[in-house]
Amino acid sequence: MQVTTIGVDLAKNVFQVHGIAENDDVLFNKPLRRAQFLPFFAKLEPCLIGMESCSSAHHWARELTALGHEVRLIPPMYVKPYVKRGKSDAIDAEAICEAVTRPTMRFVAIKTVEQQALLSLHRARDLLVRQRTQLINGLRGLVAEFGVYIPRGQARVIGFAEDITLGEVLDLPDIGNEVIRNLSEQLMALHTRIRWYEERLKQVAKEDARVRLLRTIPGVGAVTASAIIASIGDGHQFRNGREFAAWLGLTPANKSSGGKKKLGRITKMGDQYLRSLLVVDMTSLVRQTRSHPERASKWLTSLLERKPARVATVAMAKKTARIVWAVLTRDEPYSPRTAA
Repeated sequence: MQVTTIGVDLAKNVFQVHGIAENDDVLFNKPLRRAQFLPFFAKLEPCLIGMESCSSAHHWARELTALGHEVRLIPPMYVKPYVKRGKSDAIDAEAICEAVTRPTMRFVAIKTVEQQALLSLHRARDLLVRQRTQLINGLRGLVAEFGVYIPRGQARVIGFAEDITLGEVLDLPDIGNEVIRNLSEQLMALHTRIRWYEERLKQVAKEDARVRLLRTIPGVGAVTASAIIASIGDGHQFRNGREFAAWLGLTPANKSSGGKKKLGRITKMGDQYLRSLLVVDMTSLVRQTRSHPERASKWLTSLLERKPARVATVAMAKKTARIVWAVLTRDEPYSPRTAA
């Protein structure tokens, strides 16, 4: 019998494949070595292949699509309900095979190589930013042990580290000065590398037409716009703007029951990186609104009068996410309403 659906449990070296026929009979559930993976699918007739959206999933999805198969990526949390009992590669592959055939299942859009390359810029930058923050906190705490106080703020610590690397010596034993100098040099090197990533992202923002479209939205900068394009592409995998906002975790948690609607705080269940970028951008927009109220929209001004700044910031991030979806799917720049 011909294979119609296959569930693949991805791994680094040993992949588990579970195949069924049109009448749901199990044809095979076996492991494949990495070298056997593509030759195995090259011999099969085109069929539906399901995989969890995890590390290397987009690469293998592109490879299998090139062989003529239809590949669908499933969020791992949506596969878990179909796991019957226990935990093994064979059980996981069977669950994936079951989940991919469900008519209401949600899937992840397959990223292109260009999207993943752009996203690698963001991932590397985010990693270095976290390392810089860790190093700044460690340096401030270390010098505080000797009674040296560095004022709060990244610029203050960077300035202190720059002075140390240029030859300033604290009134400390030699070993203490050596440690502080080494940490300062490491901090300055990290800061320089982060600046390189930011300049590279700005260059990409100038070259990509979709990034330029998103930058017409108030508050959305080059970093946020390029991160959105790298993550969701043209946005057509979402049915509407609210679905995209829910994917980001910016919509209220729905705990309704018995005909009574009960909405909680935002779910925070989506892409944490994109959500934080949007919230930071809207925080900057709120500050601009307070310093230049004549430039702000009436909606945001009235919202700030009724709600705390943080609540307004998250609400604005949710609204901006919906605008982002509209701009991408319509392929036209943002145009504010005249009544706003």
